[in-house]
Amino acid sequence: MDIYPGKIVYSIAGRDQGRYFIIIEKIDENYVYIVDGDIRRLEKPKKKKIKHLRFIGKDAQHIIEKLEKGQKINNSDIRKSLKAFSNKFET
Repeated sequence: MDIYPGKIVYSIAGRDQGRYFIIIEKIDENYVYIVDGDIRRLEKPKKKKIKHLRFIGKDAQHIIEKLEKGQKINNSDIRKSLKAFSNKFET
């Protein structure tokens, strides 16, 4: 399983259970930092155990492209990417 910044994940445990997040940093083989741009903002990302996340096989391409180019991402970028992802499943 590849774990890298820009991957969309679903929380299956904890207070944030049932919410979608984007990984912004892999800490080690057990932990990552996740954000949603709303409750968990880039200024204070959530440290989460990888085993408490479900990897859904989708990426936030806009976020990945910005990170590869060395551009700064902001909370609105995160929210837009998650909203675009969730809209695909509602229609």
